[in-house]
Amino acid sequence: MQVKELDSLGLNVISLPNPERVIEGVYIGDLLSWVMGKATENDAWITIMSNVNVVAVASLADVSVIILAEDVTLDDDVRALANDKGINVFTTPLSAYEIATRLYNALK
Repeated sequence: MQVKELDSLGLNVISLPNPERVIEGVYIGDLLSWVMGKATENDAWITIMSNVNVVAVASLADVSVIILAEDVTLDDDVRALANDKGINVFTTPLSAYEIATRLYNALK
């Protein structure tokens, strides 16, 4: 699945500089140091964290997209940084569990 297809799951775009990135897995986590060591390349990372550090962690882990659950969004400066760093970011009103199950089914 490509990141640009996430809108079919009801997600809303915050930043989409790399719509062709492929999603191969899903990782859920809010402890940034843990995510940095456990998320893998091409994961969709689901979190409720929205500070500037999520962009850095997403870049280091080389995830395909950050998905902000429960209607979390980014400040304008963090959104601009995500665009500059090539980090895709979406938001959803769904819980982390709900969006993870939808992604899991879409990736099968």
